[in-house]
Amino acid sequence: MANPTVLTENPSTREREKGSDFSELSRRITEAGLLRRRPLYYTVRFASVALALGASAAAFLALGDDWSQLIVAAALAVVFGQLGLAAHDLAHRQVFSRRRPSEIGGLLVANLLLGMSYGWWMNKHTRHHANPNHEGKDPDVAPDILVWSRRQARKAEGIPRFIGKHQAALFFPLLTLEGLNLSFSSFKALRSPSMKRPFLEGTLLVAHFVLYFGGLFAVLSPGKALAFIAVHQGLFGIYLGSVFAPNHKGMPMIEEGTRLDFLRRQVLTSRNVRGGALIDAFMGGLNYQIEHHLFPSMPTPALGKAQVITERYCAELGIPYHQTGLLASHREALRHLRSVGEPLREAR
Repeated sequence: MANPTVLTENPSTREREKGSDFSELSRRITEAGLLRRRPLYYTVRFASVALALGASAAAFLALGDDWSQLIVAAALAVVFGQLGLAAHDLAHRQVFSRRRPSEIGGLLVANLLLGMSYGWWMNKHTRHHANPNHEGKDPDVAPDILVWSRRQARKAEGIPRFIGKHQAALFFPLLTLEGLNLSFSSFKALRSPSMKRPFLEGTLLVAHFVLYFGGLFAVLSPGKALAFIAVHQGLFGIYLGSVFAPNHKGMPMIEEGTRLDFLRRQVLTSRNVRGGALIDAFMGGLNYQIEHHLFPSMPTPALGKAQVITERYCAELGIPYHQTGLLASHREALRHLRSVGEPLREAR
């Protein structure tokens, strides 16, 4: 099997004036008015998510100690996924142009409603945006549980070495733990020197879990409460993984020392997902991953128009622009996971 694609420096890229290509694209996007705030859109979207959350809570209280609560758990997994997407947009200042309201909204949605540290996630996600698919700089491709390159596979020890042999088959089962992993990592990060407001974030996280576990065990028997948690957290993790995995997994990795300008660094490592309005709602606009990485503060409803401009501009420059369907994107990601785990299977 051929090695997964790795980006190295292209001599023609070195010869280009740094930033000039992106500047031209930015000018076209700005002239099209696609960076303007969309307060009405976010008011309607956030109100809809709040209404869904309230309806889920009302249904939970109305059903009482009954196994039909597992349906509520499944619905709540989707609501939590939408809350995660809302926190993402707040973090990128797509909703508010000023930092303070963005942070307040992010802390309430991420910490209090989701049980995930806004500060920890912001730090991690900012580093990802700066260097997507860069082994040494992007935390999303660090060899934590899975390995993302053959180089990582050859050096893997412990759990990554054990799981890496069959990580493609284990990927979706592992996603069922992603919600719990986000909460665990959030509490762990409270001790980090980079955490700006550990007491505030910790208080909001504790409040979330007091309400979450307190409500479950007050209404449900222990067995039903544990089943509710398993269904809710498992489906929530799969939802998050289904939204974020298609964006970069299986796209070219950047080697250490490779120099790419901003436009190419973002376009070549990102993948768009086609599918229309349903996919737009399901992925919260992250299906336009290329445009999102180029213009992180662009409001979600503008990404579709930006996609047309960006794809056309990349064609003018001869820059590969990758776009595929949702199922095909997962196939590409799983194929990559299987390929990079090959050295571990050979070693066995």
